[in-house]
Amino acid sequence: MHAVIRTYSGKGAKELTTLLKQHKAEIEKLFHSIEGFVSYTAADTDSGSVTMTVCKTKAGTDESVAKAREWLAKNGTSLGLGAPAITEGSVAMHMT
Repeated sequence: MHAVIRTYSGKGAKELTTLLKQHKAEIEKLFHSIEGFVSYTAADTDSGSVTMTVCKTKAGTDESVAKAREWLAKNGTSLGLGAPAITEGSVAMHMT
């Protein structure tokens, strides 16, 4: 499995999770369309927010980054977010 973490800070970053919750059904459909999708999480941080996607392959997490970017370009322009810092790697342990 492969994971990607997108860290948002700066303008609009604290409001991102509110926007995501308002569009939960749409986002679920978006990520469930990715082949090998395992999980998606969004969390508030002291300086903004983070999202994490786990997929069975790196191709899946690459697709998730592209879909997240496209979705935010369409739905999150009012937040004025900058590009997220992206951290990714192989999953060493995953529990549900």
